Amino acid sequence: MPEGHILHRLARLHQRRFAGAPVAVSSPQGRFEAGAAMVDGQSLLRAEAWGKHLFHHYARGPIVHVHLGIYGHFTEFGLADGGVPDPVGQVRMRMLGAEYGTDLRGPAACEVVDEAQVADVIARLGPDPLRADADPSLAFKRIAKSRKSIAALLMDQSVLAGVGNVYRSEVLFRHRIDPYRPGVEIGEADFAAIWADLAALMKVGLRRGNIVVVRPEDDHGAPAYAAGKPRTYVYRRAGDPCRLCGAAVRTAELQGRNVFWCPSCQS
Repeated sequence: MPEGHILHRLARLHQRRFAGAPVAVSSPQGRFEAGAAMVDGQSLLRAEAWGKHLFHHYARGPIVHVHLGIYGHFTEFGLADGGVPDPVGQVRMRMLGAEYGTDLRGPAACEVVDEAQVADVIARLGPDPLRADADPSLAFKRIAKSRKSIAALLMDQSVLAGVGNVYRSEVLFRHRIDPYRPGVEIGEADFAAIWADLAALMKVGLRRGNIVVVRPEDDHGAPAYAAGKPRTYVYRRAGDPCRLCGAAVRTAELQGRNVFWCPSCQS
């Protein structure tokens, strides 16, 4: 599932490509046909992200809400060469501007909502490390009262918005925190360090389009877990030696997702 930096990156891209002018919106697949008709031809005022949610605000009031889920993704194409291409696959929503177009496939949600419904979505989310208006104290208050593991809490979007499995596993390794430590045992200083690190790492992801978590001095040795991916300390490295101490990286299922950690560095 795309993590929060991808949604913020998409919001910036759509703001740059489409905002301030009328946009043609359609649903080649047909599943978003009624919603597309509500915004087709309107000017896109702004695109913004909250955690893993993307919102397109249109001039006459409607808002398109997108949650990519596990399989959703946007693909972009230019219109200068060859005009508008035929849709390929199950395109839920197509947006066409003056110079660019984009197709959305496979989202968990693509719907037209109003401001009250947007407020309801945001009210269910914890603070987003990529938003300037985020209040990390709201997340710490929930963590400090919970007996759940810190690994589970970091993935709970009502506690922190936008953090996914890679950032969760990696930030806990970077701060030598056992993923099974209960939230009530996470001190305020520990959480402040986690928050600051997440904000910094996710800003790098927003800028570069890739998750980069390994410090330069540790960026050597075993290759990344997959071709074209940056190195990680523990994520998807189960059984491999820890980059720092050599102990075998462990993994276990936690609330339906695999968490990764070094039993030595994070003891």
